[in-house]
Amino acid sequence: MKLTIHGTGYVGLVTGACLADIGHEVICYDTDSDKIQKLNQGIIPIYEPGLEKLVRDNSLKGNIQFSNNILESINHSNVQFIAVGTPADEDGSADIESVKEVARSIASRMKGYKLIVTKSTVPVGSGEKLKLLIQDILDKENKEINFDVASNPEFLKEGSAINDFMKPDRIVLGIQNKESESILNQIYSPFVKRSYRIISTSIESAELSKYAANAMLATRISFMNELSRLSEKVNADIEEVREIIGKDKRIGESFLYSGLGYGGSCFPKDLKALNRIAIDKEIDLEVLQSVMRVNDSQKIFFFNKIKNKFDSNLTNKTFAFWGLSFKPETDDIRQSPSIDIIEKLLNEGAFVRAFDPAVDPAKLELGENFSYFDNQYTALENADALVIATEWKSFWQPDFNKIAALLKNKIVFDGRNIYDTKNLFDQGFDYESIGR
Repeated sequence: MKLTIHGTGYVGLVTGACLADIGHEVICYDTDSDKIQKLNQGIIPIYEPGLEKLVRDNSLKGNIQFSNNILESINHSNVQFIAVGTPADEDGSADIESVKEVARSIASRMKGYKLIVTKSTVPVGSGEKLKLLIQDILDKENKEINFDVASNPEFLKEGSAINDFMKPDRIVLGIQNKESESILNQIYSPFVKRSYRIISTSIESAELSKYAANAMLATRISFMNELSRLSEKVNADIEEVREIIGKDKRIGESFLYSGLGYGGSCFPKDLKALNRIAIDKEIDLEVLQSVMRVNDSQKIFFFNKIKNKFDSNLTNKTFAFWGLSFKPETDDIRQSPSIDIIEKLLNEGAFVRAFDPAVDPAKLELGENFSYFDNQYTALENADALVIATEWKSFWQPDFNKIAALLKNKIVFDGRNIYDTKNLFDQGFDYESIGR
């Protein structure tokens, strides 16, 4: 099938590349002409394992192309996916103006039937708003054209998005009629040949499911972080607790790792948006609010570990940071706990020397006390302590003798619990982790 994707951000690129890879003819549209030019040259603006090769291979096959020609993109296909950003507004609600702008563009240029599908994360009720908006434009232009709207939320994890798309746990279709369902089933059928995992719902249920999924995962993270604080007080080990409860089939093992809290472009924004939806409907989501508070306080909890180690005086102290992205296998530093903690250290008069395998230094504007290095060991030189902030695989088995030789003090703050406590203690390190 011929498909059009509006937006070449994280969701748009992954969606377009994966759909092209199974044989669909895809145009990815964006208003940013410089970005489109680079994409047509095979230059990918984000770091996501496997994405660059997928785009390059399918560009050579002719299955995917990138365009800033809106008319060409709309005329290309009867199915228009909207995958543009929905940033948080000042009150925490999702700003869907970009989504509405795409809908306006489609409505004013469509000449025949279109199925308009939102992949962007949008508040409940957005589908109905888009339907009314499009119909209003058609009425004003005296056009009698049939169209449908649908919701097809994404459930991708940064760092494993290609695999998540190709081997989905479920594909959610928020639809209003059988025609929309039939079209979307045809698009996605290659992904569910062996196990049927397509769930058709109302548009409203599909829209809410995206927020609900992220809120549930964030809840697990915050709950484990709360337990980690208790673990330290009662001399328990949160890693042992995690292993025990994770074996319970009713609970499962995913998202039970304590650490610095969640970050990235989705969880913080989506939880605030969900809470705003509830406030507007006069519903008090007490658990959700607690989850957000715990996440904010977890970063302070870890920062205080560092501060207390140096008797609350961080002036002119130097800290080596391993990891800047909010999680491994991505270059995304949005709402990254690492950046938040670095800013707190800098505000206390400390110096920071950092390394990350993927983050572009050009993205970082952290002041003159912040230095970036392209080697993880170089970042350690003359630092008072090492802080593990992101659990990149290259950090799991380092040369501890080299670490000890380069640091001024053998102090390690492990915000991801990746090292064995006994091993570090036996080597003479002053080792601080979380909940152990």
